[in-house]
Amino acid sequence: MTASPSPKTQSSSRNKYGLSPINSAPIQPRLKIISSQGQIQVYSSPYRGSFSVVLSEALRSAGLGSRVLIAQFLKGGVSQGPQNAIRLCGKLEWLRPSIYGCINKHQTNNSTQKDFIKNDQAVKEVWEICKKQLANNELDKLVLDEIGLAIEFGFITEKDLTTTLENRHDSIDVILTGPSIPSKVFSIADQITQLRCSK
Repeated sequence: MTASPSPKTQSSSRNKYGLSPINSAPIQPRLKIISSQGQIQVYSSPYRGSFSVVLSEALRSAGLGSRVLIAQFLKGGVSQGPQNAIRLCGKLEWLRPSIYGCINKHQTNNSTQKDFIKNDQAVKEVWEICKKQLANNELDKLVLDEIGLAIEFGFITEKDLTTTLENRHDSIDVILTGPSIPSKVFSIADQITQLRCSK
């Protein structure tokens, strides 16, 4: 059996190996990369020190590669302050003010002017670092521990906090914990968790 020659029109499109070119695929529109939408989350309660779940979530996020900053505004200790921030899990930074002990309402009401100024400067130093990292999009997650009390004690203004939250980069999660969270923050929050004392 002999093969009959192909028509000239068909053979002219084939190469010397007998292969025909494949028609090019239609051009598809480019995919758009969508950045994740950050949330403002509030964890509030009438008492202090109740948010271990937030801290464990921050550790988990950092372990998965997120850039995380935990800022505790009213808890100090030995060798604290921005220059002695603790780093964990590669990308988690834990920041406390350069003060000894813990600031509470009794201490604030009975402190001397000199002590108040020292505490005020230490808390503001931590807050300025938080604001800078939010503005420069250097974080994926920020935890502001007891910032409501820092406002109540007069170290930070409510307006400064709400303006900072509203102007942050869209992809950053911000978690606020503790008592005395301002009502304006509740109104802009995406998620609110309130703990109550059971009787």
